[in-house]
Amino acid sequence: MKKIYNYYILLIIAIGLSSCDDNLEINPRQSIDGSLALATEANIQALLIGIYEDSGQSVAFGGDIQITNDLLGNSDQVSWFGTFVAPRQFIRKSILVDNSFVSDTWAKNYEVINQANLILDNLDVVTSSGAKNRIEGETKYLRALNYFSLITLWALPYEAGVSNTQPGVPLRLIGYEDYRTPLPASRASVEEIYAQILADLEDAYSNLPSSNDIFASKYAAQALRARVYLQMQNYAAARDAAHDVIENSGAELTETFADAFNNDANSSEDLFAFQVTNQTGDNDLITFYASQDNGGRGGDITLNAEYFDLFDDPEDDRANFITIGDFGDDLTAKYTNQFANVVISRLAEMYLIRAEGNIIENTTVGATPVEDINKLRVRANADPVAGPLTQADILLERQLELAFEGFLLQDLKRTQSAVDDLPYDSPRLVLPIPQNEMDTNNLIEQNPGYGS
Repeated sequence: MKKIYNYYILLIIAIGLSSCDDNLEINPRQSIDGSLALATEANIQALLIGIYEDSGQSVAFGGDIQITNDLLGNSDQVSWFGTFVAPRQFIRKSILVDNSFVSDTWAKNYEVINQANLILDNLDVVTSSGAKNRIEGETKYLRALNYFSLITLWALPYEAGVSNTQPGVPLRLIGYEDYRTPLPASRASVEEIYAQILADLEDAYSNLPSSNDIFASKYAAQALRARVYLQMQNYAAARDAAHDVIENSGAELTETFADAFNNDANSSEDLFAFQVTNQTGDNDLITFYASQDNGGRGGDITLNAEYFDLFDDPEDDRANFITIGDFGDDLTAKYTNQFANVVISRLAEMYLIRAEGNIIENTTVGATPVEDINKLRVRANADPVAGPLTQADILLERQLELAFEGFLLQDLKRTQSAVDDLPYDSPRLVLPIPQNEMDTNNLIEQNPGYGS
């Protein structure tokens, strides 16, 4: 059964710690001193629940991060017909420094990171058997997830075989109880940010249980680590992490492709998902992808013929997984339940990573690439492939399977592919440092093309 978090206590605690979101303001008489909020194991656990809630808000992994990646990575497969200015700037590759998606996502990512730092700074108050390791593991998983969002959207891409000293994002590892004050920090290198992400995920993998109900588990951490290694073009490590998840997580592909989406409770395929109910949680994927009947705005993001042209089999369920929008346009059917969980990692991605890693490394760890790809194609009623397969084949299969889940831009960047006639490392494919950060942080430098 889906759990509903008790956020009332959480919000009382969080006010004493941080809040840069005006929507969360509470009467000051409800707040408590920050040091008291961090003084007990129960309060630490409540703050951890708050990190899940904050990470899953619409401006973060409740949809906007995924939408930003897919619109910025789009060439001609989708169109934007919405009235919101920020997403239109992404699809046009013409982003202004006051873009609201940019500023809100940056602020939320760092708010979560600060809350994670506060927990890690105060772990000694946790004395229950097993609880300390679990809390540390969940916290580091969430910190890594938020840093991965920051480094992939606000910095030039990681490139294998070079030093990667290009500016990344500020590396903040100390928690501040009063997060409203300016926190000057220079930009750590891309290499340093990736090293921190991997260190957090190693600790998360070591400390988390194999199963952890609706919260991050050992294999949620390993799935994210596979994704991070893939982005770093460390294909052997990505392959091995994905193989571990496939073999040991207990997750199974859903019986049909449609069964993997629009679920009120985690499916057999989900490795980690942010929980949404009719009382808690956000799903902005519904807002911008769904018709009004399904809780959306009618179809702000519509599918074009160029998207359907990617499919080589007209019977492929993935090609036909569509609904009709309020204006007669084709919409993806991945988002038709406004109270569905927002899935961050699912098993299908692991098969794709293992297949790509095996192709690059000329290995057959776990299975051949043909076998892994055909697991997904057969499930989708698409004709199986015979092989041999190339990396380009896997990249196409990733688009067919993972479309509109937030992978497109990063796949194009790591393979040094053009995006709408722009080179993969174009400054126009990197988000600007938000103006508020520029105004309050005298140590930070703006990304090229966005002024000083």
